[in-house]
Amino acid sequence: MAEQRGRGGRVRWLVLPVVALVAWGCVRGGGSSSDGGSPERSAKPGASASPAPSASPSKSGTYDPADYAGQVRTYARKAGVSAQLLMAILYNEDYKPHDPAFERSWQKYKPDAAFGIANMHRAAFDQTKRGRDFAGRSWEELPDDRALAVEAAAWYLHDMSAELPAHWAGPYTREELMALGYNAGGGNMAAFARGAKMGSQASDYLTRLRDNWKKAGSVVAG
Repeated sequence: MAEQRGRGGRVRWLVLPVVALVAWGCVRGGGSSSDGGSPERSAKPGASASPAPSASPSKSGTYDPADYAGQVRTYARKAGVSAQLLMAILYNEDYKPHDPAFERSWQKYKPDAAFGIANMHRAAFDQTKRGRDFAGRSWEELPDDRALAVEAAAWYLHDMSAELPAHWAGPYTREELMALGYNAGGGNMAAFARGAKMGSQASDYLTRLRDNWKKAGSVVAG
């Protein structure tokens, strides 16, 4: 999500600090961690819980956004956003290992890191869940519950859509501006809509979104 990464940020994940890799190796090899395994669901009695994902993470942490096309269609429809946009964002965010143990190890090294297959930060998740079906859920659950990650991302895009101005400058579609808002926040989205020049990181995110657009459309068309 909004970790302000450009091409350099993507390369960084290919040369992760040794401390994160060592921690991940200890978790994978030892079969335990200080997190105590998968967190318990924090939904309060009566709160609606997100359905379990139809495809769970493999032991190696391999992941294909296309496996979640069903959840993307469902939650995009509920949030009133484009399923193609939501899927394209999942492809954009597929730049690092989406393994729960790895994400938690990395988060200990970088406390402000994002969680889940949609790379959502704690503040964004806590803001987005207010008054919604997953209000009783916790940000810490995102690495383990990919359906929850998709649901939260869909509603975050819904909120970005509500912040869009009626008219904007520049050759951007509504979906492209929403994606930029997802990546860089509503303030930057509004600035881009007014015609502000993008930096290299936002430009790279938009380029990758456009590259992933056709593939995302084919996947959600089912």
